[in-house]
Amino acid sequence: MSCLRRLIVGLMMAIPLPAMAQDCIGKSCIGDPFAADEGCLGGGCVGEGCAGEGCSAGQGCGLLGGCGLFGGCGHDLGSLLVSDDKLLGLFVHSDQCFTNFISPMTNPVYFEDPRTLTEARFIFINHHLPANLGGQNVQVIAAQARVALTDKLSIIATKDGFITSQNPIVQDGFADVSAGLKYNIFRDVETQTIASVGTTFEMPVGSTRSLQGNGDGEFHLFATGGTEFLPYWHWVSGTGFRLPVDRSAENQIWYWSNHIDRQLGDSGLYLFTECNWYSYMSSGTAFPAPIGGDDLFNFGSPGMGGANFVSGAFGVKYKPSVNSELGLAYEFPYSQRKDIMKDRLTVDFIIRY
Repeated sequence: MSCLRRLIVGLMMAIPLPAMAQDCIGKSCIGDPFAADEGCLGGGCVGEGCAGEGCSAGQGCGLLGGCGLFGGCGHDLGSLLVSDDKLLGLFVHSDQCFTNFISPMTNPVYFEDPRTLTEARFIFINHHLPANLGGQNVQVIAAQARVALTDKLSIIATKDGFITSQNPIVQDGFADVSAGLKYNIFRDVETQTIASVGTTFEMPVGSTRSLQGNGDGEFHLFATGGTEFLPYWHWVSGTGFRLPVDRSAENQIWYWSNHIDRQLGDSGLYLFTECNWYSYMSSGTAFPAPIGGDDLFNFGSPGMGGANFVSGAFGVKYKPSVNSELGLAYEFPYSQRKDIMKDRLTVDFIIRY
């Protein structure tokens, strides 16, 4: 390893570098990592450990900071030197400095992962309705997309899909479609802490027979963040406001969702629990009964101002690689109020670039 390091340093000395970066060459980082104000551009030297940065085992910190030879967690020399290393020439890689995190599963349309990601997420939901709403099941098959334009800004498409139903109230049809932007506002790799904000707009283009397509659209304003608070433990929390254009056709809703997971060593397995709180801020006139639609629907029900619904979930995820996830979650009401949920089973599969 020392011979390889000398070879790398020798090659780097032959390349003109800024004075700050040259000061690092040949200096040992063992036990005394250089700070940015001590002459090391980015604070990293060859061979410096990357513990806590979410990089693969044995990967050293680059001369210009971060992991890998020239910096950037999870990127090798080739990917950094190729300027057109973008998906379709437009979209950049997912953030590789928080690869020990997993995405939340419940409240799937609104509980957003705080990381900047380029991914496709496929979702299947089997939703069991209470007996007072006719019982039976409603299934949803959907696909979400997130594409990173920069290391901070991404386009997110969070709602679409097809609904099938055995319930007498809801019939088969298409869901509404929503899309928007997410922007990273805080990112600390060393402490594994990250936060983002964003907005989406839900277009009422779904099937009215599936209790979609009502109103004039709905804005969603949100903030989401996460941290590693103990070794192998992660917490992700998101909150937001659903603000319909037509308040008589749809309810205003505030939600707060939380996710806690425990990574089971290096097995790729995670156990997690989640909790979602929906607080209705207004009443509508569109639905004949005071029943909340929670996350998938917005009925515009009367008598909902001040009402609250809380659900909880337990699940497991498996990560075959840093760029894929397969998850299973079982969700049920915590609150006395049930609204449209007796219980729900959610399955998702994520593949990332």
